[in-house]
Amino acid sequence: MLRLACCAGLLFLLRLIMDLPWWQVVTSIIIFYLSSGGWRFVDVVVKTLGRDLHAALLLLRVKLNVRRHLRQRNTIPKIFAETLQRHPDKTALIYEATGEAWTFRQLDIYSNRVANLLLQRGFKEGDVVALFMENRPQYVGLWLGMAKIGVEAALINFNLRMDALLHCVTISNAKAIVFGSELMEAVCEVHASLGRTLKVFCSGEWDQKLVPEGTESLELLLKDMPTQLPSPPQRSFTDRLFYIYTSGTTGMPKAAIVVHSRYYRMAALVYYGFKMTSDDILYDCLPLYHSAGNIVGVGQCLIHGMTVVIKRKFSASRFWDDCIKYNCTIVQYIGEICRYLLNQPVRDAERQHRVRMALGNGLRLSIWMEFMTRFSVPQIAEFYGATECNCSLGNFDNKVGACGFNSRILPGVYPIRLVKVDEDTMELVRGPDGVCIPCKPGEPGQLVGRIIQNDPLRRFDGYVNQTATNKKIAHDVFKKGDSAYLSGDVLVMDQYGHMFFKDRTGDTFRWKGENVSTTEVEGTLSRLLDMKDVVVYGVEIPRSEGKAGMAAIADPAHETDLEKFSKELEKVLPTYARPVFLRFLREVDKTGTYKFQKSDMRRDGYNPQVMSDKLYFLDVTRGRYVELTTEVYRNIVSGQQKV
Repeated sequence: MLRLACCAGLLFLLRLIMDLPWWQVVTSIIIFYLSSGGWRFVDVVVKTLGRDLHAALLLLRVKLNVRRHLRQRNTIPKIFAETLQRHPDKTALIYEATGEAWTFRQLDIYSNRVANLLLQRGFKEGDVVALFMENRPQYVGLWLGMAKIGVEAALINFNLRMDALLHCVTISNAKAIVFGSELMEAVCEVHASLGRTLKVFCSGEWDQKLVPEGTESLELLLKDMPTQLPSPPQRSFTDRLFYIYTSGTTGMPKAAIVVHSRYYRMAALVYYGFKMTSDDILYDCLPLYHSAGNIVGVGQCLIHGMTVVIKRKFSASRFWDDCIKYNCTIVQYIGEICRYLLNQPVRDAERQHRVRMALGNGLRLSIWMEFMTRFSVPQIAEFYGATECNCSLGNFDNKVGACGFNSRILPGVYPIRLVKVDEDTMELVRGPDGVCIPCKPGEPGQLVGRIIQNDPLRRFDGYVNQTATNKKIAHDVFKKGDSAYLSGDVLVMDQYGHMFFKDRTGDTFRWKGENVSTTEVEGTLSRLLDMKDVVVYGVEIPRSEGKAGMAAIADPAHETDLEKFSKELEKVLPTYARPVFLRFLREVDKTGTYKFQKSDMRRDGYNPQVMSDKLYFLDVTRGRYVELTTEVYRNIVSGQQKV
């Protein structure tokens, strides 16, 4: 831009002093501009103008829609009512496990019954109900019914057990919990600690002998409820809809606040950005307690009238068969899913589908083209975003490996930026004026988004815990006096503005499609190991998405009973959070403030040839930890050993 300003000044100077004709002046300026490096900017304009115009029109469209919803005080249930009016008898949800299909009318009736039941039981606007069950259409109907009367759902990860489960229910201040009968055992384990005032409802078939005391059958109660919509409360587009739990860099899961406008924004940006239509059929095999499954996926049904196929749990062997059976045109993924599919034996079914787009995040560059080619999927709709973030990105032009982009022509239109961070501490690097230093193309930096709280597209709603919210906000980022959301992720931008995911800052790492909080796992392991020092971190495994967990345990005598330890881990941690590798050492290095030093251990990795400490590997085929020998290590690195 500075070069353009200089050229404009030179143009007028030539005209005034030399009195040259305009055509000679303009020609001279063009030659000067291009020869001084301006051709690079011209190259950027030529190659990205179409992409940037599409994004600008997308933002304008969503912004105008948001303004309309704000003006009309709409909510997600009201927007769903508009969808219902357009095609009441169209199939809204298909449950793959049973083949059961719900029309928009049936989904509306079910959610109305839920709303009437809660009203009858004394629930009111602003109350919270915890939802703890596996994927099924009822899941959608339950939180939608709650939203119709202003009750907020706390969507709890169905993999959680014991302390983590109890924590999530407690911090939400839930007055009731609705759980699936398949999770009866998990609820029984914490029932005594939930409190007597908490109402408990069970969905599904269950044995009366096993059910916790005071539990009521949801199906029996809903059967007699009115099917008409009860009188809705005066909610607004910026009021709370539900809570989604996310693992932070420290502590137990945090409850991220999702307001109605955020739900709409996330679903609409994906829908219009990737040019979906209401005739598409979307295959959703992601958990509905996640924003990807419940907002990006189910949101297309509730807001845009798309048919969504809900899968109870992801199955690599059934994936393409399901897509063929239900005529799916769009599939959702996380990076792990793509790798699991590529690990399946080649079959004819994987190319006999109608899928035109794979929608998701976390697909690695190393398998990107292989996935597209093998499964004949013409478009990878990769996006970047977190439940609570205000700096979402989208790869709208099918750029291989990119998770999105920002305009190089007018970068200020979408107020996001990569800013420099200290590679060791991950602290923001600031210039002499105290403002963060923006990264140049090719320089890794943390993604940040400017917070404008009165703009639904730029606001940051944070978490239930205000301290956790404050940790995600930085000041004086774009300019003095502003505030910005810290994504916690390091990305790299190329010369055309394409963004590529590089790493996560802090202690959180991603494994098997889930965020793992090292602090949470460290606390759990330390309790199991009689409060020994435990350090947890992520290590990379070739051809695997994310990072596998590794725990370094201060146990010089190596007294740990690994068989007992393995069994106890199964009770307290979900599969993705259990360390894949164990390292036993004499002591753990600490800083002067008693924080664990992890950088050296990350660099050491898990190669038994480069360290003398005892190493163990979680062999999933045997269900226990085995010694990590050189041979086992080679099998892991080569991909022969399943991880």
